[in-house]
Amino acid sequence: MKFAFFRRPRRADTIEALYGAIVAQARAPVFYLEYGVPDTVNGRFEMILLHAGLLLDRFSGEAAALRALGQDVFDRFCQDMDDTLRERGISDTKVPREMRRVAEAFYGRQAAYRAALRDPDAAILPDALRRNVYAGASDGGAERLAAYTRAASAALRQQDVVGLAEARLAWPPADAISSPSGS
Repeated sequence: MKFAFFRRPRRADTIEALYGAIVAQARAPVFYLEYGVPDTVNGRFEMILLHAGLLLDRFSGEAAALRALGQDVFDRFCQDMDDTLRERGISDTKVPREMRRVAEAFYGRQAAYRAALRDPDAAILPDALRRNVYAGASDGGAERLAAYTRAASAALRQQDVVGLAEARLAWPPADAISSPSGS
C-alpha cells in the first residue's frame, strides 16, 4: 500500500514532464520564425496537437502501462485546454462544447498525420499540415514541417520505452531539419 503512495507523485511528475516537453517543443521559436507556422493561438494549438499526436502514436503500440501513461498525458492536455478556455473567458456552459471541438481536432489531426506518415505518397503529409497548421494559407514551410514531423516520428520510435516512461524524451532539433527540396 505504501508503495502505491510513492508511485503516484512520480507518475504525476512524469506526466507533467512529458506534457511539458510537448509544449516546449511546440513553442520552439524556430517553427514560427523559420517554418512559417502562424504565431497565433491557433498556430500554437496546432503545434501542440502535432507533437502530442506524435508522442501518443508512439505509445499506442506498446504495453498497457505505456498506453495508460499516454492516456494520462492526453488527459493533461485536455486539462490544459480546459484551463486555457476558461482563462480566455469562455463561459462554464460553453466550455464542454469547446472541449468537444478540441477533442475532435486532436483525434482528426492524429488520424490524418498517422495515415500520412505511413503512406508512401510523400505529398500527403505536407498537404495535411498545410490544411491544419497553416490553415490553407500560403505557408512556405509545410514541406520542411513534414520533414521535421517524419524525423520526430522516427526519433520517438527509436527511443526506448523505459526512457519514455521516465519522461526522457528527445525531439530532433527543428533548426537542423531542412525541407526535402533543400530550401
